[in-house]
Amino acid sequence: MSTPTPTDTVSRAEYCVIACAEAWRDNGEVLASPMGLIPGIGARLAKRTFAPDLLLTDGEAMIVGLDGTPEGWLPYRHHLTMVTGGRRHVMMGAGQLDRFGNQNISCIGDWERPARQLLGVRGAPANTVNNPTSYWVPKHSTRVFVEKVDMICGVGHDSAEAAGPSATRYHRLPRVVSDLGVFDFETPDRSMRLASLHPGVSVAQVREATGFALAMADDVPYTREPTAEELRLIREVVDPQNTRDREVKPV
Repeated sequence: MSTPTPTDTVSRAEYCVIACAEAWRDNGEVLASPMGLIPGIGARLAKRTFAPDLLLTDGEAMIVGLDGTPEGWLPYRHHLTMVTGGRRHVMMGAGQLDRFGNQNISCIGDWERPARQLLGVRGAPANTVNNPTSYWVPKHSTRVFVEKVDMICGVGHDSAEAAGPSATRYHRLPRVVSDLGVFDFETPDRSMRLASLHPGVSVAQVREATGFALAMADDVPYTREPTAEELRLIREVVDPQNTRDREVKPV
């Protein structure tokens, strides 16, 4: 498959914003919980365009409007109610991800004597068995996309299946977005699939940066182009300071 060069008008970061925004398409009135600059821009873009019913927060205790003005109170106990009731779609980060979507944000190496300490398990297990959980990886590499995570924090498809109905009933991993492409688990064994490439990225690049064999079609599509209005909103309204390039630098 030939690889087109990126257009003069759309940056890699802006393709990532579009890919993250698409995670919340058709979600209805749910709490969007984006973690990271680009997922946050994507959630705000989605609410301004094709997902107007999304609820956004300030990350603390408020429901906020499009301009960041508080519109309601969301104390932590109510936030947890939305989590356990499946009324939230979180986009988390990942120190490691494996082929079945198991996520690690706790430690690298053996748990008894880790080589590196990360954030800790935090809310990842509850997120992944109660509400839709997508992932954002700003630097796609074999250090992140690994054959097997060192510790399971977010529950993947194989782990949920092994745990039984209590884990699988509400388990859903809609997508993984990285600086190279978009990935899902729409395969017979629920292993990770390359769903789209960001323009300017080749299949070979993705394979080289991934520590396991990805499922993929013979002809992998490209991440969709933003509309002119979406570009205007990204650049002039949602992220006029261009913070997106801090997470994904221009190529």
